[in-house]
Amino acid sequence: MTWAHLIPSLNGNDVKPLHYKMVNLLSYVSLVIGALNFIGSWRLVLGCFPIPLFIPFIPPYALRPVVAIRNPIIAALDVPSAEQALKLAELIAPAVGAFKIGGELFTAAGPDIVRRVRATGAAVFLDLKFHDIPNTVAKSVASAIRLDVQMLTIHTSGGAEMMRAAEKSAAETARQLGLAMPLVLGVTVLTSSNATTLAEIGCEPNPEHQVARLARLAVAAGLRGLVCSPLELTALRQILPASVQLVTPGIRTGAEPADDQKRTLTPREAMAAGASWLVIGRPIYGAENPRAAAETILASLS
Repeated sequence: MTWAHLIPSLNGNDVKPLHYKMVNLLSYVSLVIGALNFIGSWRLVLGCFPIPLFIPFIPPYALRPVVAIRNPIIAALDVPSAEQALKLAELIAPAVGAFKIGGELFTAAGPDIVRRVRATGAAVFLDLKFHDIPNTVAKSVASAIRLDVQMLTIHTSGGAEMMRAAEKSAAETARQLGLAMPLVLGVTVLTSSNATTLAEIGCEPNPEHQVARLARLAVAAGLRGLVCSPLELTALRQILPASVQLVTPGIRTGAEPADDQKRTLTPREAMAAGASWLVIGRPIYGAENPRAAAETILASLS
């Protein structure tokens, strides 16, 4: 899958504004052609053709651009080396929509791994969860945009000022470089956290309430996407604008052994609950046959 198919979805729009302008222009042209056909002939207008020319009328609705169906699977390249990551990416690329590069791989392989994955034409979700003072996060986001990533993460618990600085930095840097605006995603509550975890750090010991509170704050600060567990998807869809992209990790097929993910759903359940994108790691890279595992998951969504 190419990044061109992902741009409308990651920006929260079905089509780019230019498409709308082209559709309107072509619609008007089509109406003029229809009127000329009704008159009977282009010869009435030009007076120089020996025979009438018929140009079929195209209804405006037929000119609307068709939005490509996208693959919502973001495969996590949670492996310790660039070589392993590139081998895995090549193996499963036909069955996924994008790749996630997280802390483990980025720390081991550095920014170059992002460039190498992007060089294959694949979209990249850089999941480094920036959380610092606004100025530092803004600069970190700018550096990520210069790597031409399509998604990146920040922690919503950093506050509204930090989130505004991140979104502004992303927009300004992308514009300066002539790149498509990436999606800055606000991480709400980690999928490994539960009521006990939240109580330990002094937060409200109710994951759903805490996620909703941070989600509202993030959207008010201008973020266009969030990361949340599958269990909060339904509740968030009820309180957030429909344009907000919801990216959910914590996806399990049910065949895996228990692990540190505490709030999970199956891929099909998560999509039905309102997920825009599914971040899937261990069920794919930990499988005996990662390509087959990814294909099975994708087939389960149809």
